[in-house]
Amino acid sequence: MPLLKRWSRKRIRNRAFPAEWLPVLEKNAPFYSLLPEGDREELRRHILVFLAEKHFEGCGGLEIRDEIRLTVAAHACLLLLHRQTDYFPKVQSLVVYPSTYVAPRVERDPDGLVHEGEEVREGESWDRGTVVLSWEDVRKSSMRAGSGRNVVLHEFAHQLDQESGEADGAPLLPRPMYAEWSRVLGREFRRLERDVQRNRRTFIDPYGATDPAEFFAVTTECFFERPVELRQRHPELYEQLSRYYQQDPAELAQSAIPEESGDSSDGI
Repeated sequence: MPLLKRWSRKRIRNRAFPAEWLPVLEKNAPFYSLLPEGDREELRRHILVFLAEKHFEGCGGLEIRDEIRLTVAAHACLLLLHRQTDYFPKVQSLVVYPSTYVAPRVERDPDGLVHEGEEVREGESWDRGTVVLSWEDVRKSSMRAGSGRNVVLHEFAHQLDQESGEADGAPLLPRPMYAEWSRVLGREFRRLERDVQRNRRTFIDPYGATDPAEFFAVTTECFFERPVELRQRHPELYEQLSRYYQQDPAELAQSAIPEESGDSSDGI
């Protein structure tokens, strides 16, 4: 990384975090209150850099407000905690629609024929420097913590995946991790594929069976949104994601549950 960029980011991280942003962060990023104070501080510093470097553009009449910028940045930067990061280097701009939007779709069938059409989307991640989001769905993700769905986490997981080149379900990993990552995620992806083909109910979103890139994005959502259940149902998958993200959200979630009182009497 160029020395000038490192110096600039250090200067940005040292700025005071606006006090008026904290209520928005606490409301629209439910995970924030679960983090240890050191992690909350790190997250705030990442948010400052993210907002300084990324350009937001509203579409469909949406006016970009601080709430939108802060909410998106908080969820995206959750993926960066505890790791050396270049702040999603391929992302230059974020395009935000008021709600779901219609985008062109091009698919090639097994016979090689190309089919064009349109589909309704909540978000998408381009390899040319843009992430597109539906603000309505970003807000739903924020208000429904624990649902297993989070469009910001999903699309920025794609960006992490693309940092290694093509989106193939293997982000940049420490070299010793690649073999085990390939074994565990490959097995879990094939298991999901089989279950979807046989119309079995799955804990992991069936959309993850589309390809390895979508599997990584979907399981990232699950790792942060439903970590306790993911650890119980898919322990090796959880372990690989925990090693990559260097976080243990299941432990944080369980530590936030109040201990039951030892006095169970209801005498009056």
